[in-house]
Amino acid sequence: MLAAGFSFVVMTALVKSLGTSLHPIQSSFLRYALGLVFVLPAIRPLLNAKLTPRHWALFSIRGALHSVGVMLWFFAMTQIPLAEVTAMNYLTPVYVTLGAVIFLGEKLALRRISAVIVAVIGAAIILRPGFREISSGHLAMLATAFLLGGSYLLAKVTVDEVSPAVVLTMLSVWVTIALTPFAIAVWTPPSWSDIGVLFVVACFATAGHYFMTLALQAAPVAVTQPVTFLQLIWATLLGALVFDEGVDIWVVAGGSLILASVSFITWREAVLKRRAITPHSIAPKL
Repeated sequence: MLAAGFSFVVMTALVKSLGTSLHPIQSSFLRYALGLVFVLPAIRPLLNAKLTPRHWALFSIRGALHSVGVMLWFFAMTQIPLAEVTAMNYLTPVYVTLGAVIFLGEKLALRRISAVIVAVIGAAIILRPGFREISSGHLAMLATAFLLGGSYLLAKVTVDEVSPAVVLTMLSVWVTIALTPFAIAVWTPPSWSDIGVLFVVACFATAGHYFMTLALQAAPVAVTQPVTFLQLIWATLLGALVFDEGVDIWVVAGGSLILASVSFITWREAVLKRRAITPHSIAPKL
């Protein structure tokens, strides 16, 4: 889980390093287009999968939600500090929890309500409305967490019916397709260095998911989940040391509250031996 968290933070920092050399939409498209090489081993399971029209509809809707979320995430990276992006990304599992109640019929027990309230307080601490300006980057991250939450809910529905390899492959393919017209609209010739950075971004994203899977196989969620707190620490340090961003103690405090609520929800799900609705990792799955 340490390796997974490190991979996701490096991925985020590399995107941050691109700055405004490429349009965020073009960057997100190239990240997914270059990352298609990593789903080639899943082509055979995809061809052998017996997909129904319902599956195709779910995959396409998920691809659309994820695409908009990814574009907003890349935009937020150009607008707000690295630590704030990481902290606000912790809200995704909270949206998933609420979505599971609304769309999947999950019960909203008192402990879940309490955890969600704590997460909302954490988000308010990060944004501090009335005490500082809420930028377009902050709004983009709020929308990103919401859209990715919807994407993960659809992933839960589909992974119960088809293999995880097929679900991952279809996400990569559909997101690339959905981003194509938007990327064409803002296209400028990328430099070889930009292409290289985005390919490395795809490498670290893939490695992060792989390490996360190994961690979840090796230890209970209650053990691995708290380790994700280090992502916020690393992101804060990278922002300060590499990108000359100030250390905002309120962002760290708010992110910690959100992570604590997510960890509590996940731990309770494990204790009750129920299938987890909240994603096992709150790392940015982009």
